[in-house]
Amino acid sequence: MAQKPTTTGPSQRQQRVAELIRHALAEVLQRGDIQDPVLGTHVVTVPEVRMSPDLKLATAYVMPLGGLDEAPVIAALERHRKVLRQEVARRVNLKFAPELRFRRDETFDEAARIDRLLRDERVQRDLGPEQDGDEPETGPGH
Repeated sequence: MAQKPTTTGPSQRQQRVAELIRHALAEVLQRGDIQDPVLGTHVVTVPEVRMSPDLKLATAYVMPLGGLDEAPVIAALERHRKVLRQEVARRVNLKFAPELRFRRDETFDEAARIDRLLRDERVQRDLGPEQDGDEPETGPGH
């Protein structure tokens, strides 16, 4: 009997719905439709949204521009979760409007960590002169 193949990542439908919700959230936040003193003074980016397999939960990864006041911004988004859900439902045609939850986007931190690792003197030493585009001096005539 053949077994159903297991998928490790999100389905194409999950990705498509997540992208629609990301755009809808970004539009609502950009237009300033939510009246909140914290959200009114910060530009919030929404780099990624992930959907649950049943499309009933959307986790939005957010980051205030410059990375300042992350906790107050996420708290403000959580306070206005119901209004944001209504606005997303108006913009995205789904059978059920997904519950929204907001998390801090950590991809910037991960990129900075990788950059620090690549600039480490031990890594630079291991890369040697080839890292600058120099060809190794081997072969006849050298």
